Amino acid sequence: MVNNWLNIIQDYLLPPTCILCGNKGFESQDICKPCFISLKKNFHCCYRCAEIFETANVKSLLCGRCINQTPAFDETYAPFIYQDALRHLISTLKFKQQYKNARLLGFLLADYLQKTAELPELIIPVPLHKQRFRERGFNQSVEIAKSVSKHLKIPIDTQSCIRTRNTQHQIALPAKQRRSNMKNAFKVNQIIKAQHIAIIDDVMTTGSTVNDLAKTLKKSGVDRVDIWVCARA
Repeated sequence: MVNNWLNIIQDYLLPPTCILCGNKGFESQDICKPCFISLKKNFHCCYRCAEIFETANVKSLLCGRCINQTPAFDETYAPFIYQDALRHLISTLKFKQQYKNARLLGFLLADYLQKTAELPELIIPVPLHKQRFRERGFNQSVEIAKSVSKHLKIPIDTQSCIRTRNTQHQIALPAKQRRSNMKNAFKVNQIIKAQHIAIIDDVMTTGSTVNDLAKTLKKSGVDRVDIWVCARA
């Protein structure tokens, strides 16, 4: 009840404004209804890796890649396609430190997960190497995870898993090199008691990064690892 009144007062004093077009936001978020509707949704995809299918599907299906080689993770939840407005929100968060984008992206992801996912015991954002963190000054996956954690009331763990190698930027590498680039890039440095974990990242392209992290977590004793990303490329 108190939180509802606080939200009402906040919306009155600081009304939400759409990040994308400047119009009035809805549901206390910095996005308007038309801009939300325009976001490209990832409705038809592989349930394991969220790869986008060209044709609509009714049943839960696996893509050819997941049939041929099962990833280390169990399911992927990626509500949007990495195009247009979603690409803008993620890139300006990542490279221009637009923290308000993380709050919005986290809310949109959490809202989708509440309706579709079996919630885990713990959230682990994809770690940055300490050198990359010093260069960038923040970890966009952590910022998104904070928003998701707040809405879903699931704790975040940023200490148990570290990035041991300062890998090349994945964006410039082809799929095969992405996989070798990420091999053994992570390490679990303390006991994780949770058996069901969700890894959070901003966008998933080939899945090489989250796959290596999921593999590392499962080797440490975690039973189930899901992937939560804002968008699938």
